[in-house]
Amino acid sequence: MKRIWIISFLLWTLSGMAAEADIATAISDTLSLDEVTVTAIKQSSDLRTQATALTVIGRQEAERNQVLSVKTAADLVPNLFIPDYGSRMTSTVYVRGIGTRIDQSAVGLTIDNVPVMTKENYDFDLTDITRFEMLRGPQSTLYGRNTLGGLMNVYTLSPLNYQGTRAVVEGANHGTWRVGASHYRLLKDNLGFSLSAQYNSTKGEFTNRFNNRRCDWERQFSARSKLEWRNREGWYVSNVASVTVSRQGGYPYEWVETGQIAYNDTCFYRRMSVMDGLTLRKDFDRFTLSSITSYQYLDDNMTLDQDFTVKDYFTLTQARREHAVTQDFIARSHHKGEGYNWLAGASGFYRRYRMDAPVDFYDYGIEQLIENHFNNALPQYNITWDTRTFLLGSHFTSPNWGASLYHDSHYTWGQWTVSAGLRLDYEHARLNYHSETHTGYNILTAATGEVYAHGAIDIDEHGTLDKDFFEILPNVSLTWHPWAGKNHTIYIAASRGSKAGGFNTQMFSDVLQQKLMKMMGIGMIYDVDKMVGYKPEKAWNYELGGHFECWDARVQSDLDVFFMDCRDRQLTVFPPGTTTGRMMTNAGKTHSWGAEFAMSVTPTESTHLNISYGFTHATFKDYNDGKVDHSGKRVPYAPMHTLFAEASHSIKVGGDANKLISFAANLRATGDIYWDEANSLQQPFYALLGASVTWQQQHYSLQLWGRNLTDTQYKTFYFVSIQHPFLQRGHGRQLGATLRLQF
Repeated sequence: MKRIWIISFLLWTLSGMAAEADIATAISDTLSLDEVTVTAIKQSSDLRTQATALTVIGRQEAERNQVLSVKTAADLVPNLFIPDYGSRMTSTVYVRGIGTRIDQSAVGLTIDNVPVMTKENYDFDLTDITRFEMLRGPQSTLYGRNTLGGLMNVYTLSPLNYQGTRAVVEGANHGTWRVGASHYRLLKDNLGFSLSAQYNSTKGEFTNRFNNRRCDWERQFSARSKLEWRNREGWYVSNVASVTVSRQGGYPYEWVETGQIAYNDTCFYRRMSVMDGLTLRKDFDRFTLSSITSYQYLDDNMTLDQDFTVKDYFTLTQARREHAVTQDFIARSHHKGEGYNWLAGASGFYRRYRMDAPVDFYDYGIEQLIENHFNNALPQYNITWDTRTFLLGSHFTSPNWGASLYHDSHYTWGQWTVSAGLRLDYEHARLNYHSETHTGYNILTAATGEVYAHGAIDIDEHGTLDKDFFEILPNVSLTWHPWAGKNHTIYIAASRGSKAGGFNTQMFSDVLQQKLMKMMGIGMIYDVDKMVGYKPEKAWNYELGGHFECWDARVQSDLDVFFMDCRDRQLTVFPPGTTTGRMMTNAGKTHSWGAEFAMSVTPTESTHLNISYGFTHATFKDYNDGKVDHSGKRVPYAPMHTLFAEASHSIKVGGDANKLISFAANLRATGDIYWDEANSLQQPFYALLGASVTWQQQHYSLQLWGRNLTDTQYKTFYFVSIQHPFLQRGHGRQLGATLRLQF
C-alpha cells in the first residue's frame, strides 16, 4: 500500500511540473467538439442549484478515464460501487449501503432521458458519451420504481450540436480490441441524424484449469441511431434506437479450497437488446409539455455450471425473452427566478417476460444431494436412481404493469427555495408458473441389496401468483443561496424511496427439489407464495449538503452528510433445507449514515485536479435469519470507503493550440467490503493506480493508458454454493492504447 501512495504522489506531482506560460488557451478542446446541450426533461439545467447530492462527468473526463459504461463511470463517483464480476448480466449497483445482488436494481438508469427497465440490461458500452450524471439519494418522487438509492443519467452526442465523422481504435493486453465509428450530419437546418456502431472483443484474463481455456472471453456489437428535430415554434423531437448483441463466457469463480478456477460444464451468457425511445416536447407560453415513450426488448440466456467444480452436480439455464413499454407525460412551468414553479406528470409501464429455467441434475449431484441424504436418514434401506441424469423443469410468464401520478412544487423568494413533491405509485405483478419433473428410484434392502420397491416421481404443477404494491413517495427540501449569482447552494432535504417487490424465479428449482425429496420422506415442503414472493424495499433519506464555487468557478466542491432508514430490506440469502439456489427475502431494517465530498480545481485551462470521497456505515438494525441475530453487523457487499483522485495537465507543442500533449494520473480505491452477514470475511481497503499520456492534434488523438499499474490483488465477489466458498479476483494490470479520429 505504501508503494502505491508513493507512486501516486510522484505522478501527481509530475503532471503539474510544466511551466504555465502560454497555456491559458491550450485546453480549448482541440477536437472541436461542441459540448452537448443537455435536454433534461425533469431536471433543472443547473443541477448545482438543486437540493441533491450529485456527480457530473463531462466528455473530456470520460475519454481520459476510458468511461464507456455505467460500470466504468462508477469509480469516479463517491459511494457508488458496481463490482465487475460474473457476466454483463450481473449489474449489481450499491450506493450508500443500498443494493442487492439479484432481481431489481436499487439505482435507476436513463439514456438520453429514456429509462432502462431491466437491471440485466445496464451493462453495455456506449460511444460518444458527452455527460454522465449520478444523483444520489432517493429520486423516486420524479422517477418512480427502483430509484431508491439514486439515478444515473447518460447523455450522448447530439447531431444538432456536432456534425462530422468520428472513429476509435483501441487495443489492450489479454487480446482486447475495440473499434467504432459514428457519423453526424444535418439533413436540414433544424433536423439532425447520427449513426454509430462499435465492436469490442477480449480473449479474457482468467483460465479454467479444467480445460485450460480462458473463461471470461467476450464479443459485443452495438449500433445506435439518433434523429433530432427542433424548430422555432418550440417543438423538439428526438428518437434514439439501439441494438446490442453480446456473447461471452464468464463466471471465473475460484474455489477457495483449491485456489483455482476449474469447472467441467458449460458457462456462458448471451444477450440481444433492442431499445427505441421517442421524446416529444412543446414549449407553450407558460409551460412545457413533454412525452417520453419507449419500447424495450431483451433476449438473453445464462447457462452455467452452478456448482463451479469438476464434479457433475447440476447445470442451470435461465433463458428469457422480455418486452416492455413505458410512457411518461410531463408538464413543467417555465422557470422563473422568483415565485412559484411546478412540475406534474403521469407515467405507466407494461412489462412481460417469458422464462425457461431448467436445472439438469447429473450423476454426482444425484449421489451427493439425494441418494446419500436418503441413505443416511434411512440406513436400513438404500436407494438408487433410475437414471444418472434428470431434469427439474421451470417455465414462467410474468406480465407486470404499473401507473403513477406525481407532482413537484418549488417556491423561491430571495435567497430561499422550498420544494415539496409527492408520487402515488401502483404496481401489479403476476407470475404464471409451470414446474415439472418425471423420474424415479429403486429402494433396496440393505441386507440383500434386492429391490424392495420402486418410487415413481411425477410432478406437474401449474399456478399463478399475484401481488399488488402501492407506494406513497414524498420529498421536501429547503435550499439557501447565500450570495447573489447562486454560486453557492446549501440545502436540507428528506425523501422517501422504494425498490420494487417481485418473485424469486430462481427458487422454483429448489421448491421442486424439496417436493421431490418430500415424496421420498426426507425433504420439506416450501410455502410457494412465502418463498417466492418478496415485498418492496423502502427507505427514508435525510440529507444536509451544499454545492460551492469560487475563483470564477475554477474551484467547485460538493459536501453532504446523510442518514438512510431502510425497512423491509431485500437481501439475497440461501433458503432452509438441502438446496442449491438463492432467494430474495425482506430482512428487517438497516441504517446507513455517511458523508460524501468532491472537489474539482482548474488553476489554469490546461490543469485539472479532482478528488472525490465517500464514506458509508451501513448496519443491520434488526435482522435475524432464524439461526443467528445479525443486528449491529455491517451490511455485506457495500463498501465503507470509495476514493477517486486525479490530476491532468496539458502542454501546447510548439505554441500551437491544436497540438497538445497531456499527462494524467489517477487513483481509485475501495473497501472495506464484508462478504457475509456475520462479517466473518472481508475484502480490505485496496487502491488501484492508473495513468495516461495523450498526444492530441486537430483531427486525431493517441492515448497510451494503464490501469492497476501496480498489479494489486483484490477480490470483487465472494459467495457460497453447496457449502463450497468461491471468489472472483479483480482485474490485474491492464495496458492499452486508444486512437481517436475526427473528420
